[in-house]
Amino acid sequence: MKKHVLSIIVENHPGVLSKVSGLFSRRGYNIESLNVSITEDPTTSRITITANGDDATIEQIIKQLNKLIDVIKVQVIDLSKAVSREIALIKVSTTLQNRSSIIEVANIFRSNIIDINEKSMIVEATGDSSKISALIEMLRPFGIIELIRTGLTALQRGSEAAISKSF
Repeated sequence: MKKHVLSIIVENHPGVLSKVSGLFSRRGYNIESLNVSITEDPTTSRITITANGDDATIEQIIKQLNKLIDVIKVQVIDLSKAVSREIALIKVSTTLQNRSSIIEVANIFRSNIIDINEKSMIVEATGDSSKISALIEMLRPFGIIELIRTGLTALQRGSEAAISKSF
C-alpha cells in the first residue's frame, strides 16, 4: 500500500468534517492523519488527509469526495513536489542526570524546549514525518510521558496550486 495525501478544499460550515471523515469510515478506509484549518478565504477550510491504500482505493475516495456538496476541490499532493510539515509536542521524563542529554538530542533535531520542571520537559519539534519519528525514537529511552503529533500538512511548491486529479 502506498501513502496518499489529499488536500480537500471545503465550505467552512459545521458538519463538513464529519461528512468527509464519515465517507472514509463508511467504506472501511483508515485515516492515518487529519489536519483541518481555515484557508486564506475565511469561507473555506482545507482538510489534509493522509491515508494508505492502492491507487484504485484512492480513486474511489476522490470520486466520492467530489460528490459531496460542501467539497469545492480535491487535490492529490505529490510529496516530492511539496513542502510538508508536522508538529509534535513530546513530554519526556527528566532527572538531574539525563536533562542535559535530552537537551542535546533536542538541539540536534533543531527542536525547542518549551517547558521544564524537575521531573519532565516538553520538547516541541517541527519537520517532516521522518524527522519527527526519528526524534521520538531518540527520546524514547528517556521515558516519554505524553506525545501528540499534528499530522501532516502540505502545500505544493511553486506558484501553482496542487494538481487536481480527475477520476
